[in-house]
Amino acid sequence: MKYEIVRLQQRPGLISQASRWFEHTFGIPEEVYRASMEQCLQGGAVPQWYMAMDQGEILGGLGVIENDFHDRPDLTPNVCAVYVEEGYRCQGIAGRLLHFVCQDM
Repeated sequence: MKYEIVRLQQRPGLISQASRWFEHTFGIPEEVYRASMEQCLQGGAVPQWYMAMDQGEILGGLGVIENDFHDRPDLTPNVCAVYVEEGYRCQGIAGRLLHFVCQDM
């Protein structure tokens, strides 16, 4: 399978598709994801959003945010919302996403 890892900052036109995908995946309102993604597009180091994509379809994704529901400011940034669609699991996509993020950050 051929897919690419996409950094939202480099593909801002994906914000609507990505925020809807994460909402559908995790059940958190799209507006929450969109707000974080809009902040990402402002150019700071965090938050960041990444997707594994094949021909315009999101196969998996994850975010890097300052705090993921804990009281440990020393543990920042946090990887969050890691998910790969069921039909694409066990193919190394999550691992490649994580590796890409580590290199990017």
